[in-house]
Amino acid sequence: MKKSIIIPALDLIDGQVVRLHQGDYGKQTNYSSNPTALFADYVAQGSEQLHLVDLTGAKDPAKRQTKLIGEIIQATNCSVQVGGGIRTEQDIADLLAVGANRIVIGSTAVKERAMVKGWFEKYGAEKFVLALDVNIAANGEKIIAISGWQEASGVSLEELIEDYQSVGLQHVLCTDISRDGTLAGSNVDLYCEICAKYPTIQFQSSGGIGSLADVAALKGTGVAGVIIGRALLEGKFSVEEAIECWQNG
Repeated sequence: MKKSIIIPALDLIDGQVVRLHQGDYGKQTNYSSNPTALFADYVAQGSEQLHLVDLTGAKDPAKRQTKLIGEIIQATNCSVQVGGGIRTEQDIADLLAVGANRIVIGSTAVKERAMVKGWFEKYGAEKFVLALDVNIAANGEKIIAISGWQEASGVSLEELIEDYQSVGLQHVLCTDISRDGTLAGSNVDLYCEICAKYPTIQFQSSGGIGSLADVAALKGTGVAGVIIGRALLEGKFSVEEAIECWQNG
């Protein structure tokens, strides 16, 4: 049995912990000006993996918060996977240098496959998480959205996964866009399907977790990690409760 873990997530804009509604920078909620303290609290409650998104860097690569991210990683002394508009090898080298245990790559993995596969070969497949946001059509087709959900790629989830399996793909963070930030529950069927189809890949579920019941609903799916953002920030439940729910519920 793969050890499944609860992965608390924070989104950062200019050092502030925020949430964007459905990816819209115009709809921003501020939660905290101390991401280090939040992460330290999550770790104290039992987190073994954290997820950090640099929204400032995603919008403007010249303003990446790499130094701050390094300080957070050092202060919390925990595994942190980092994403947010990763487009160049320099971004990867910089984030690995400040201690990120994995780099989360989204749109670039769809648009620049040869380049990203080269990164897998150079740095090791275990260092990467492909973040694939999908729109699920009425016929069940799972089409990846790119560029902060602004456009459809025309590429199916399965096609991309199978392409990256050629370079040893290990980690995939999959989000059903319609559920993200809604606290309306995860798309359990989606995770059951993809985990069964690709048993060698460790899938992370993301989007929609609003209650401990939503966490429990994912237990039979095969996911290797459950990313939880807004529900923790809003105090719907604690990291400790989520871990306990996963282990014993």
